[in-house]
Amino acid sequence: MHKHVLIVEDNATDVDVLQSLLKRLGVSYTVLFDGRTVPDLLPELPVPDAIFLDLELPGVTGYDILEAIQNTPDFQDVPVVAYTSHLSEMSAAREAGFHSFLGKPLKFAQFSAQLENIFNAQPVWDGRDR
Repeated sequence: MHKHVLIVEDNATDVDVLQSLLKRLGVSYTVLFDGRTVPDLLPELPVPDAIFLDLELPGVTGYDILEAIQNTPDFQDVPVVAYTSHLSEMSAAREAGFHSFLGKPLKFAQFSAQLENIFNAQPVWDGRDR
């Protein structure tokens, strides 16, 4: 089964890492570097199987974008993953309604199983130090 994710991230290096991992797993993706465009673009985008959302973006927070996603009918059931280097945000992300939390940097050995869980609607909360 083909899977597709939406990546909302402003850091090109972090996007490159995530893209590389997704490619190795055969998962396609769309990248949005400007989080401020997400609320307007959601109705035009194909509904992904998961969304990787950085919490700290220029001009907008991941929490604001999460709210827009939650208020877009077709996207309400899409698992949204907080994807951040700010591991101290885990509790706030859980309270805000994120499905999962993956701390940067991602590691391929763990990522494959984590992504499979996310696609199967099983939350992943990984903020441990690496």
